[in-house]
Amino acid sequence: MPFFFYDWTFILIIPVFILALWAQSKVRGNYERYSRVPNGLNLTGAQMARRILDRHGLHDVSVQPVAGMLTDHYDPRSHEVHLSEGVFNGRSVSAVSIAAHECGHALQHATNYVPLQIRASILPVANLGSSAAFPLFFIGLIFAHSGLGILMDVGIVLFAGALLFHLVTLPVELNASARALRELREGFVMGDGELVASRKVLGAAALTYIAATLMALVQLIRMLVLRGERR
Repeated sequence: MPFFFYDWTFILIIPVFILALWAQSKVRGNYERYSRVPNGLNLTGAQMARRILDRHGLHDVSVQPVAGMLTDHYDPRSHEVHLSEGVFNGRSVSAVSIAAHECGHALQHATNYVPLQIRASILPVANLGSSAAFPLFFIGLIFAHSGLGILMDVGIVLFAGALLFHLVTLPVELNASARALRELREGFVMGDGELVASRKVLGAAALTYIAATLMALVQLIRMLVLRGERR
């Protein structure tokens, strides 16, 4: 029974895959929509990020441009907030919202936010699980009735680590967005209309993390089901 395309458990992926596509379309749609709406403070994303960081005394955290679209991230190793070109130079609601979100991660790092620390500690295991779990499981599935059958269990354990990473990522991302909205509301007194738009931009991004977590959960369920059928 081939694992990826022809087993019956593949149908479990379909609704989650549709959710993921919808979430991605929401992210791009809201980003592009509110990229055309200037923020009332007339700040670029880079300027907003710098103000938030300075407001909390994080003068050692730099703000750097990065190539691509929606490639924004915070690097805790180098203490750098990386903003994509459209966010770094943009003066839109989308730009300052995303910049504030990435600063939310810097604030988490500065305050030793526990879920962020957990995510960083399990990242190596998650990377190994994402890359090695399926090949090992597939080999074990093919040779289930030989000594190599144990590779199914190894693949499951590794992928469980990847699922754990997704589960920990959810509170990290939601908290970063909550911090961003608080900064935009209290620190820079954005209007109600702009805050509603910011919630839409950041809320759509949160959907992608929810969809990724559900996809990982469904994949783990598939692996467990197929293992049970082969034993």
